[in-house]
Amino acid sequence: PKTINPLSTVDLVIDHSVQVDISGANPDALKLNLDIEYHRNMERYTFLKWGQQSLANFQAVPPSRGIVHQVNLEFLASVARTENNIWLADTLVGTDSHTTMVNGLGVLGWGVGGIEAEAVMLGQPIYMLSPDVVGVRLTGSLNDGVTATDMTLRIVEMLREHGVVGKFVEFFGQGMAALSLADRATIANMAPEYGATCGFFPVDERTIEYLRLTGRNEEALAGVEAFSKAQGLWYNASDAEKTYTDVLELDLGTILPALAGPKRPQDRVDLKDMKSHFVESLTNELGFEGHGLDESELNNGAIVERDGEIYDLNHGDVVIAAITSCTNTSNPDVMLAAGLLARKARTLGLEVKPWVRTSLAPGSRVVTEYYEATGLQDDLNALGFNVVGYGCTTCIGNSGPLPEEVDAAIDEANLVVGSVLSGNRNFEGRVHGKVKASYLASPPLVVAYALAGTLEIDLTTEPIGHAADGSPVMLSDLWPSTAEIEEARSAITPEMFTQRYADAMNEPRWDSIPSEPSPLYPWQEESTYIRLPTFFQDLSPEADPIQGIHDAKVLLKLGDSITTDHISPAGSFPTSGPAGKWLLERNVEKGDFNSFGSRRGNHEIMMRGTFANVRIRNQLAPGTEGGYALDHSTGEITTVYEAAMNNPGPMVVLAGSQYGTGSSRDWAAKGTYLLGVKAVLATSFERIHRSNLVGMGVLPLTFKEGESHESLELDGTESFTIPVTNDVQPLQDLTVTASHPNGSSKTFTVSVRLDTPVEVEYYRNGGILHTVLRQLATSTESIS
Repeated sequence: PKTINPLSTVDLVIDHSVQVDISGANPDALKLNLDIEYHRNMERYTFLKWGQQSLANFQAVPPSRGIVHQVNLEFLASVARTENNIWLADTLVGTDSHTTMVNGLGVLGWGVGGIEAEAVMLGQPIYMLSPDVVGVRLTGSLNDGVTATDMTLRIVEMLREHGVVGKFVEFFGQGMAALSLADRATIANMAPEYGATCGFFPVDERTIEYLRLTGRNEEALAGVEAFSKAQGLWYNASDAEKTYTDVLELDLGTILPALAGPKRPQDRVDLKDMKSHFVESLTNELGFEGHGLDESELNNGAIVERDGEIYDLNHGDVVIAAITSCTNTSNPDVMLAAGLLARKARTLGLEVKPWVRTSLAPGSRVVTEYYEATGLQDDLNALGFNVVGYGCTTCIGNSGPLPEEVDAAIDEANLVVGSVLSGNRNFEGRVHGKVKASYLASPPLVVAYALAGTLEIDLTTEPIGHAADGSPVMLSDLWPSTAEIEEARSAITPEMFTQRYADAMNEPRWDSIPSEPSPLYPWQEESTYIRLPTFFQDLSPEADPIQGIHDAKVLLKLGDSITTDHISPAGSFPTSGPAGKWLLERNVEKGDFNSFGSRRGNHEIMMRGTFANVRIRNQLAPGTEGGYALDHSTGEITTVYEAAMNNPGPMVVLAGSQYGTGSSRDWAAKGTYLLGVKAVLATSFERIHRSNLVGMGVLPLTFKEGESHESLELDGTESFTIPVTNDVQPLQDLTVTASHPNGSSKTFTVSVRLDTPVEVEYYRNGGILHTVLRQLATSTESIS
């Protein structure tokens, strides 16, 4: 067992576990949420503490220290470093798709699935095809009142339209050179949203300025600059333009304040159009920009009586307003803008509407340092934006429960309520299961919509509220000027970073967790958090020949932009689903269910939660929403889990374009594998999820250009034969046969998305970890 150890240094940052059980309206929210986090997750944390003590080259950063990408930007990343007296460029892979944030610092890095990362830890290299590189020339500068968030949402929209999946993006030009490092990091963070492998910014003076601001030592800075210049990595605007596969151009002066939603980050909406956009979305056909309501439902509403107040709840009311995510909390300008807006609102006597659940979850404790230094934390506290935790919270779906009265009112009147968050994703069902309209926005706009309380408002022309004297207050009255933001920014010092990160590894509660080192983990059969998975059951010393896939039934027939949140949700789950029932059978109470994200050490929960998103729509279960499927053995509609378990043979999934968009969630592939799915046939895949499927031995196949399961008129009742053999080659074509129950059949050609010879080898072995374990077993035997 001692052979299984990371061969390179691994830092695990615990940032996805904190939930907003207690909202920011409570001054004690930070302490109370941390208490709940430790209570819920003590078994998981004991397991991680065991790993820290028992494995070489592994350490865990305790909870409540911050979000990994912001901590990396502010503290861990070096840009360049020495190893055995040789200078090397810093590079990074991380098990989260927003690892790309570090590209803003001039460090090349991107997200990989947990499966691939585990293999890398055990000595496997990362293989990839040489990518196209798209250059984005930035010109001009942002106008006053336009934020880095607005700029990033425009770039997401533009690059999604162009198509950069699997490509590198590099930013250059006069406009790029003028951007602050924090602005660059915001753009780089959202590379997964625009589909690129990375969004890279070269090293220049702004990089060095940021490293100095965040407390890196001068000797290291001199080395970074000298190394970058010697290696041709230093950016000079006067240098000849590099050669790119494509070049796009964006004039920053054309960008307007905006949000993105209601269901995808690339669907940008100008602030001035938000009211009309939302109203139209209510009756638009159910889809990315529509909620499918009937005209007769537009006046739906419910009366809420709570805490001595009575108010109406209607379509468009904002029930969650969250300043969250490293995407924006790493950017002092937008964070200070939020605080300054809160100060002006407080001075005028404005208050957040009573139905809005507010929260502030910075990505590092440094944010609190400069909020307290400027006095802005008091202003945010007064509006209900007390700090609720230092972690991902609402951005990952850990938004916590809505008040029971609000939750019931939404159901009673079938309301389309909203959330506004400073996060990077707003996929269906991600932020909260009851919130159908989620919009990404800058932190100051989050505060603004909390004050307005509704999406049905034009904040550019209508009052956001009324002052204590009854006079109307416009958003423009509250919005801070560039000069005000710059003055507040002057309070940020290098000492804030050095002092906060000096004790980054110290957390008394974490230190007190009892754990004993041992070569093997002591599995507990009764555990509902950590269970011995079945991935390696009956693993033979040699891989069997590939036999092909015969008579496979369709588990799900899906549309476009199916995200990894659709496939493997991370948030809370109900008692009525397969996962909830499994816990109830083991006497776990609803209050202790925690989330899918926290139960990832239990394959029984995770396979029951696969394709269980409350907003997924399986075309084989018409009229339903959620994790339902056709049981081919009975012809009845049941849960996806039950349909899969009742099918004795192989299964496939049919999907549209951009399948697997979003998080680098390895459980989206692991759960697919455990349900018996042998292949996914899609119009196109997102990069990380395709790699994860290969890593689990699930065959990714793409329809030929211009074809889809719709154009081929596949209705999902067919049985599929896929003649993949031991001689399969990277990117080869295969002829698939679909046999209909009525006796007819059709054939069509697909491309095998095993992109490299090593991926063929992984597939032949049944997955990447099977491959690595066989290699380790062979090397151990040869040594012995």
